[in-house]
Amino acid sequence: MLHIVNKSHTQTNALQSCLRLAQPGHALLLTEDAVYAATVAGAESAGLAEALALLKVYALLPDLEARGMADKLHADVTTVDYAGFVDLVTTHPNNQSWL
Repeated sequence: MLHIVNKSHTQTNALQSCLRLAQPGHALLLTEDAVYAATVAGAESAGLAEALALLKVYALLPDLEARGMADKLHADVTTVDYAGFVDLVTTHPNNQSWL
């Protein structure tokens, strides 16, 4: 399962809900303002740091760059470009967008 979150953990509880229900082995893609949780500081405050042991976490690189966060990325988060986004969606038969 691929979980997709696009809202900041400081704006909504979408990421927290996702992390509560995601299962080990699932993947998580952070886009738009959700990429703030992919930073070192954001991962701690969002509860993502603990989830990195269970989930494969990706962040959309163009969104990180647009927000000036690309150099603050947590070491265990993998960046993807738009083609990588498409690859993630097509390789995971089930996708859940958290709004």
